[in-house]
Amino acid sequence: MEVKIGVQHAPREIVIESAQTADEVKGAVESALGKSSELLVLEDEHGRKVMVPGDRVAYVEIGEASGRKVGFGTL
Repeated sequence: MEVKIGVQHAPREIVIESAQTADEVKGAVESALGKSSELLVLEDEHGRKVMVPGDRVAYVEIGEASGRKVGFGTL
């Protein structure tokens, strides 16, 4: 699923493809925003970790899980 993270005082947002569920991402965001010194840590689908200071998170957009479409058949 696609996760977009807006960071304060940064001109661009962070976009990752995560294998985590929406509930896992939501839980990580809630725990990071609950404490000002906490880090928001998410893992992408390749196993890389993205860490953002919780007090710098402007917004988090959680997208829907998207299946990959293959082939030329009709939908």
